[in-house]
Amino acid sequence: MKLLKTVAVVAALALPVAASAQDTNNTTGTTQTTTTTTTEKRGFDWGWLGLLGLAGLLGLGRQQPAPTVHTTTTTTRR
Repeated sequence: MKLLKTVAVVAALALPVAASAQDTNNTTGTTQTTTTTTTEKRGFDWGWLGLLGLAGLLGLGRQQPAPTVHTTTTTTRR
């Protein structure tokens, strides 16, 4: 079941989002202007911090089961 969930999540993340890639052909004869803005990346890349956090959780995945101790006592009364 865990493998099925993992495959489902990976498949959902791998699918491209088709709604954001719309074709805007302008056939009415007007001029279309495209403006591209370049921003400088400054600051901290938070993705690396997230990956470090996930790496820290790797040791918590499988734990050894705690041993159970069953003690029985018998008392004979006369």
